[in-house]
Amino acid sequence: MALLVDKLRPRSLDTLSYHHELSARLKSLAQSGDFPHLLVYGPSGAGKKTRVIATLKELYGSGVEKIKIDARIFQTTSNRKLEFNIVSSIYHLEITPSDVGNYDRVVVQELLKEIAQTQQVDLSAKQRFKVVVINEADHLTRDAQAALRRTMEKYSPNLRLILLANSTSNIIAPIRSRTLLVRVAAPTEEQICSVLSNAGKKEGWTEASGLNKRIAKESGRNLRRALLMFESVYAQSEKVSDNTPVPPPDWEALISLIAEEILAERSPARLLQVRSRLYDLLTHCIPPTTIIKTLTFKLIAKVDDALKPDVIRWSAFYEHRIKQGSKVIFHLEAFVAKFMRIYESYLMGMDF
Repeated sequence: MALLVDKLRPRSLDTLSYHHELSARLKSLAQSGDFPHLLVYGPSGAGKKTRVIATLKELYGSGVEKIKIDARIFQTTSNRKLEFNIVSSIYHLEITPSDVGNYDRVVVQELLKEIAQTQQVDLSAKQRFKVVVINEADHLTRDAQAALRRTMEKYSPNLRLILLANSTSNIIAPIRSRTLLVRVAAPTEEQICSVLSNAGKKEGWTEASGLNKRIAKESGRNLRRALLMFESVYAQSEKVSDNTPVPPPDWEALISLIAEEILAERSPARLLQVRSRLYDLLTHCIPPTTIIKTLTFKLIAKVDDALKPDVIRWSAFYEHRIKQGSKVIFHLEAFVAKFMRIYESYLMGMDF
């Protein structure tokens, strides 16, 4: 059974629920005959991917929805073999090079070169170029981004790139200057309520406007998350009302528990206990940056204002180390230990 978030995903630019001006701009770009490279950025759950797929449908027609998944093997200079999944139709490809970590440059160079040197297969296609959608472009290494820049210059007649990113701050300036920047803002809480209300009507569920408002607020204006929370409430409760509790995701509940444990006791034994919980989160594929960010917000909500700048400073410091290093558990644990020391020093200072 498909999830609501997939089942109700709009398939065309005309059926999108919000940012109608942006949809109109994308539509005119697709129809202009001079489609540029795009850098689509905005927060998670704002609808970037949905808009991109709808734009591709406007460019090529319904053929972009007939997709397949291929596993390709790439070989690095050190003869290491990398297996990499590619989602493709005859008109476009969708890749996430950051999946292979520091070897993303190999994938970007080899794959894009290969695509760019082949002509469009469908002679009746509206466009002569192929589109490559690159997910998590802001997670690409500097080497991969430099390779991308050269590819954009050399093969632009046969290839258009659409980069998806949460922020442009990690994208190098030469790429930003060679793409048209498209910002997809997060939907407002009212727009999320409207989407939830329509989803409920389509499923034949009783409407609870108070519940919709709470979900919209607790989702942090992330529409994907709001729809998943909305569906889980209706799946777990026989009778839904405005006061029905909205259960947080399991990973978030575990991070809340970690925060409470750290605040309750600061000792080597507790640090060991927290380490095993952090391992739990990492083995369930929760991104380390999400863990440290969520944990920071849970902690600063419960500490004195005097400590907050220090906690945020060290959180930013270790988040940077997570991105630079390869063993994320070291840096997560180091942040917890640093917080324990700061908090203990503060409490000792209060006692004397």
